[in-house]
Amino acid sequence: MIRPALQDDDLLLDIRRSRGEPGLHLWWLGQSGFLIQHEGTHFLFDPYLSDSLTQKYANTDKPHVRITERVIAPERLDFIDVVTSSHNHTDHLDNETLQAIFRVNPDLKFIIPEANREFVINRLGVPKIWPLGMDAGQKLSVGRFTVAAVPAAHPQLERDPQGQHHYLGYIVEFGNWRVYHSGDTLLYDGMTELLHHFQIDIALLPINGADPTRRVAGNLDGAEAAQLAAEIGAKLVIPCHFEMFEFNTASPKLFEQTARDLHQPFRTLRAGERCTLDPSQRYQHSGKVLR
Repeated sequence: MIRPALQDDDLLLDIRRSRGEPGLHLWWLGQSGFLIQHEGTHFLFDPYLSDSLTQKYANTDKPHVRITERVIAPERLDFIDVVTSSHNHTDHLDNETLQAIFRVNPDLKFIIPEANREFVINRLGVPKIWPLGMDAGQKLSVGRFTVAAVPAAHPQLERDPQGQHHYLGYIVEFGNWRVYHSGDTLLYDGMTELLHHFQIDIALLPINGADPTRRVAGNLDGAEAAQLAAEIGAKLVIPCHFEMFEFNTASPKLFEQTARDLHQPFRTLRAGERCTLDPSQRYQHSGKVLR
């Protein structure tokens, strides 16, 4: 099993220490989960912090064998202001993870695709009106954060009968920063032009690819993720959706080499590792962030 860079008490200590430091602090929590901290507020993207999928598929022909240890128990994250689900797949809408987070954060705001409201309330057992629903093209202010929703194709741009998207990416603006979390997605027509408009500082993109033999909906591969980041003008790109399940992962080497070839600044994190940036931050394409 892969050991996280920081885990449990060490991760919490790092989060606490960073609260007095200026800038944007971001931790990769594994799969597509990211924690952002800025000026004492905390935004959590799509956490998966349980073994629910490993247990669900243990005796099937598609076992979800975990290859990275969990970074932290979700009930220890008792300081979250906003949490998202980009779509209904369990590694982005995990009942075990989210229920634990809800219990210890009574004032938390929960953002979902509006098209998924019925599914979400049935899976999580939450009041129907409680989640904050969004659709592509909408913006929402939640505390110090402004969230814009954009489409995601997993593998298509799937809509409900009202035309609302089942798969979303979120662009979160706070202070002078804009962070794009794509959710699970492939490329689609107009994607580059749409995202370029937002002047994204950090793009969080999947790199596990779309191998049909896995029998799950695919994502960008490493080369596609690096190319997309370069085309939208992202100041930094961080890969995700790898090193969680044995059957559905990819090496980051293709992503890293493509980013270098394109002179696209990037940073590959280990699970539990922090990336800290400030407004004067400068980047280089080697994958190291200048401190």
